[in-house]
Amino acid sequence: MPNFHFEYLLRLADNPLILGQRLSEWCGHGPVLEEDLALTNIALDLIGQARLLLTHAGSLEGGQRDEDELAFLRDQHGFRNIAMVELPNGDFARTMVRNLLFSAFQVELWQALQSSSDAQLQAIAQKSLKEARYHLEHAGDWVIRLGDGTDESHVRTQEAVDYLWRYAAELFTSDSIEREAASAGIGPEWSSLEPAWRERTLPLLEEARLRIPQPNAFRSTGKTGVHTEHLGHLLAEMQWMQRAYPGMKW
Repeated sequence: MPNFHFEYLLRLADNPLILGQRLSEWCGHGPVLEEDLALTNIALDLIGQARLLLTHAGSLEGGQRDEDELAFLRDQHGFRNIAMVELPNGDFARTMVRNLLFSAFQVELWQALQSSSDAQLQAIAQKSLKEARYHLEHAGDWVIRLGDGTDESHVRTQEAVDYLWRYAAELFTSDSIEREAASAGIGPEWSSLEPAWRERTLPLLEEARLRIPQPNAFRSTGKTGVHTEHLGHLLAEMQWMQRAYPGMKW
């Protein structure tokens, strides 16, 4: 099986895996009990998606590595998630804005993947799309509530948009991996999803009275394995048990 297929699956899997780990940090720290439970459930959805994708990726290697090995025994340079999902959570407004930007992208991506030439990926997309729609609705409601709320909540939410918008641009950078996957019918070039992503996000941000930052040349590079310093710290916690007790099965 071509290497680009495996690499493309890692990109699909690592984003929900790492964001799920980040969101799990809110467990016991949510602003209200309902949100504590909601964010924990969203984290579980994301990790469930990652498990399916990593299992499928492992099968393309001929069973050399299973989902546990791919999740817990790669170093940070082997991960293909975008930088935005590995950034620290920050306050509740930043978490909700990130969930909005990412979930809006995931809705478009899962919709496109329902016509994948990879039958297993097509089935994963059909299941995951339902979850992504809920994640987007949840995040959108909160961003509007915070952006159009008190003076303080508005300022914090605008700061979150200003900070995260530049990282969201990485979603729409294309390279040979995505071009080959698109040519083989496995999945779209992510850059092709930007217009639909904007159609989903911009009306929500406008309703929340939030402005979009001016474009700049900054592009993060997590999809190619070049990450921020934050991923190493996250993996040290996420991978500790498996590395301390090799061969454990969850």
